[in-house]
Amino acid sequence: MVNRYQFGKIYSQMKQEFGMVPHGDEERYAMMLLPMEGNVLKVHRRFPSSNSRRMDEAIALVLFDIKERYTGESFDTGTFRNADNERLEKALLMAFDPFTNPESFHALRQSREFKSLNISDLSDKNQLHDYYKRPVMCLLRIKDSVDLMLRENGSDGYFDFIENYMGHHIKGEDMDFCAYFSR
Repeated sequence: MVNRYQFGKIYSQMKQEFGMVPHGDEERYAMMLLPMEGNVLKVHRRFPSSNSRRMDEAIALVLFDIKERYTGESFDTGTFRNADNERLEKALLMAFDPFTNPESFHALRQSREFKSLNISDLSDKNQLHDYYKRPVMCLLRIKDSVDLMLRENGSDGYFDFIENYMGHHIKGEDMDFCAYFSR
């Protein structure tokens, strides 16, 4: 069972292993960041209790999900799960994860990014590690934004920020999730 210390430590472990989107370089990663942020904004609109604090937890859950996939280890994060953070976790995973969003697996296999990584087998742990680099970097960048907005504006700070920044582009609350796949 993952304890509180291990749960909080996942961010720094993944940052050390994968790196992070540098501040000011977000535009290069926008095609991955935007679907992630749009998906979680839709969740927050429908379920306001899935707020910035729950978003912080959801990012950790996603990082554990990713680590399980490329290492084969199992992490019991059940004590940290609730409906509010699980909705956000799924929304984040739907943006990039071929195991969560199986409909997008075919599109992923055709993508330039997938081919440039020389990924031919998603059961290969090393290839999965390489595939997850960009999503992890983006998740960690979002984590920084969530932390900043929580400190400055409270439990809805992050969602208030993305609503003001890009909310007019995200229509409705329907759970039609977006996914990132470069061509």
